[in-house]
Amino acid sequence: MLTKKQLELLLFIDGHLNKQGTAPSFEEMKMAVNLKSKSGIHRLVTALEERGFLRRLPHRARALEVLKLPPSHGTEAPQHQSKGFHPSVIEGDFSQSRSNNRASDDSASVSLPLYGRIAAGMPIEALRDETNFIDVPTGLLAKGDHYALEVDGDSMIEAGILDGDTAIIERCESAENGAIVVALVDESEVTLKRLRRKGESIALEPANKTYETRIFGPGRVRVQGRLSGIMRDYN
Repeated sequence: MLTKKQLELLLFIDGHLNKQGTAPSFEEMKMAVNLKSKSGIHRLVTALEERGFLRRLPHRARALEVLKLPPSHGTEAPQHQSKGFHPSVIEGDFSQSRSNNRASDDSASVSLPLYGRIAAGMPIEALRDETNFIDVPTGLLAKGDHYALEVDGDSMIEAGILDGDTAIIERCESAENGAIVVALVDESEVTLKRLRRKGESIALEPANKTYETRIFGPGRVRVQGRLSGIMRDYN
């Protein structure tokens, strides 16, 4: 059985797909069910997916498909599922799905989870916050899965990365020599630095002459992502 808000959102998404041929935007969904928070919409969508009413389409940025409606509103597959119809991208805030494909319009954006500030003593997993999101232009994204982190400190200023910037990170477990990466050191400390390899050793190189390059032996450094782009607030 669905709650009132879950039913409202499901019917709104279904109606929008039937009328417009595309799923509603995140802002439209918020207005339709009178919610203010991004996390509220995320919880509703997740609940509908778990109950088998919605499906997130794989390898499409934030795309949704209505699988069924409650018995009181008809049990047949919605009209927009017939004849090979594929819903369009939603620029929304659903942290569980992937942002694998760029939209054709470079001005489009997707919503990424914003995990927090890169700080010593915390692995990335400890920074996860499924309630905070940030809208990111698709032009800053590569083809993989992404997340965002707030930059803490000035150790990368000569690479144009300033304290308070938002770093857009492509999830990966390896990176080319010279790439700027999110590195987990000794399973306890996370840092954003340039990766340098020499033999079996790994150097984490800052972009600020006042900081020293740190060199680690085999097995001490694990790559958790590669820098894809930087966002900055000038306000």
